[in-house]
Amino acid sequence: MPSRNEPHFPDYSTFIDRVNSAEHARFTAARPALRVGAEEFDGMRAHIQSLYAGIETVPHSFVDDNDQVFDCVPVRSQPALRGATEAPPAPPEAPAAPGPRAASQGLPLQPQLRSDRIDKFGHAMACPPGTIALRRITLDELARRGTLRNFFQKSPLGTGRHPRLSPPAVQAGVHKYAHAYQVAGNLGGHSFINIWDPAVGSQVFSLSQHWYAAGSPVQTVECGWQVYPGKYGTTQPCLFIYWTADGYQNTGCYNHDCSAFVQTNPNWAFGGTLGPVSVLGGAQYELEVTYYFNGGNWWLYLGGTSASNAVGYYPGSLFGSGPLASGAASDVDYGGEVVDNTAWPPMGSGMFASSGWQWAAYHRDVVYYPTAGGAVEASLTPSQPSPNCFTCEVNHADPPWNEYFFHGGPGGTDCT
Repeated sequence: MPSRNEPHFPDYSTFIDRVNSAEHARFTAARPALRVGAEEFDGMRAHIQSLYAGIETVPHSFVDDNDQVFDCVPVRSQPALRGATEAPPAPPEAPAAPGPRAASQGLPLQPQLRSDRIDKFGHAMACPPGTIALRRITLDELARRGTLRNFFQKSPLGTGRHPRLSPPAVQAGVHKYAHAYQVAGNLGGHSFINIWDPAVGSQVFSLSQHWYAAGSPVQTVECGWQVYPGKYGTTQPCLFIYWTADGYQNTGCYNHDCSAFVQTNPNWAFGGTLGPVSVLGGAQYELEVTYYFNGGNWWLYLGGTSASNAVGYYPGSLFGSGPLASGAASDVDYGGEVVDNTAWPPMGSGMFASSGWQWAAYHRDVVYYPTAGGAVEASLTPSQPSPNCFTCEVNHADPPWNEYFFHGGPGGTDCT
């Protein structure tokens, strides 16, 4: 239990009451560094109210290791299902990977939310059956981004980018990559990603992820780990998802920050920290990540490809008449991205791809799901546009590695 000097637990009812009663003049007077107009402030408050509309109480809340608050809300009350007349569909099994499987040298990450994990207030870091964890979004977090649209953007430095399918002129100097891709019609794919905590200081973020994409403007579904202190208030890697239907212009958001992703599994918390992290020269901790389009939905799986590993889905309807509405992705892409505009943070472990096993970041057992069905080992092409800062090396080996690549690097100021 907390000591007398620790703050009281930030209960849900107090949080939502403060949102409902917040006034622009008083809020900004207490935060002179934040420049948010009255109209924009009202829109931010309305957005938070919309995320929790109709939720008077929650059955359980907890904080993670970095004091981010999570509220357990009924599955049918999450933003993407509010007002829906039907329950979410049952998750499918993802296609079985081809060829023999073998035990890995990497150590699998356990789901973040487990009843045996207890927060500093004595609360179980888990959600009751029939609920899922929503990371609590505050007016302060929104106000720090200046506008509501900035809050939804993947990067605070302007429009987001896909590593290859975004126009070259779109914030090209801000985003740096070391990644591997294949042009192939697909319904998603799979890899194991090892987890690191690169030192993101005053820079924006560093990540390792999946992209499944098509179209112009590009449409994507994404997932991976990300060190993004300005968003999550921690230097530890956090689990994230993202999507866009129009090239990151007017659609898209992280996690449950807008009404998009439908979560059905209570064992994972988007925006929550992941750990343990890999150790240079030592233990490698990895997360199995899969996307699979089935029944009109982009299903996400973590920790395996069985139906029990499905975490939830992006409805195809989010993508309008675009290619991802029907599962017609044309590009599979995996790897690292960093964002800044003067000095870029390390990617992955901070070591170049040539450092190899136990030293460099990797994706292994990379598989994609062709539109004709089944699963195929990928045949990846490496891309390293800034090789003095970040590199990528693709290889193929016996199971459990199969198609794999190492990627990453130290970053710096000369990342042309």
